[in-house]
Amino acid sequence: MPATFPEFPRTQPTNRMKWIIKIIVLALAVIIIDRVKLLPGIFINSLTTSVILAFVLALLNTFVKPLLTILTIPLTIVTLGLFLLVINVIIIYIADALIDGFRVDGFLSAFWFSIVLAVVNWLLSAVLDD
Repeated sequence: MPATFPEFPRTQPTNRMKWIIKIIVLALAVIIIDRVKLLPGIFINSLTTSVILAFVLALLNTFVKPLLTILTIPLTIVTLGLFLLVINVIIIYIADALIDGFRVDGFLSAFWFSIVLAVVNWLLSAVLDD
């Protein structure tokens, strides 16, 4: 008779664990964007700066972005939601001002950087949220 192993119940990751996973994946995305030079105009000094940037962006997206979204509801409605992309760029510029080893040259660099990070976050949310 073959040996059987007990089946362990599958558990879903907690919200805190999902947040940590998102920060790690965001840091990896930032590192890849910087090392491959995918976007000209985005400069990151070190791997540590990439991790700090991911953490700061996660905090800004958690606390500042909802506030900016609420404050700009009329403008977002008039532009049919396209102003949310400008809010993402503003978040990137705030991170640029807060972190010494991170620099963004120009609106278009910040715009494309925010688009890439938004796609990574969207894919990650689709995978983690089941």
